[in-house]
Amino acid sequence: MEEETLYDIEIHRGEDSYIGKIFSDADGVKEFQSEHLDQLLRDITIDMQLALDEFGSRQADLSEVLQEQQQSW
Repeated sequence: MEEETLYDIEIHRGEDSYIGKIFSDADGVKEFQSEHLDQLLRDITIDMQLALDEFGSRQADLSEVLQEQQQSW
């Protein structure tokens, strides 16, 4: 099984807030900001989960279309 990096994550602490950036080939760069680290991590995690769920849904749709095409041949 081949490994692939899905996201790179950077988190920086500013004077009064935390700034997080996630980098992905699919979505580019997204930036998040929060006064609390736990809220920042939650926001990043939720965004990544939504993106991965959407990707999984698209993969399932593509698989279904390919199966239908193969059956029609």
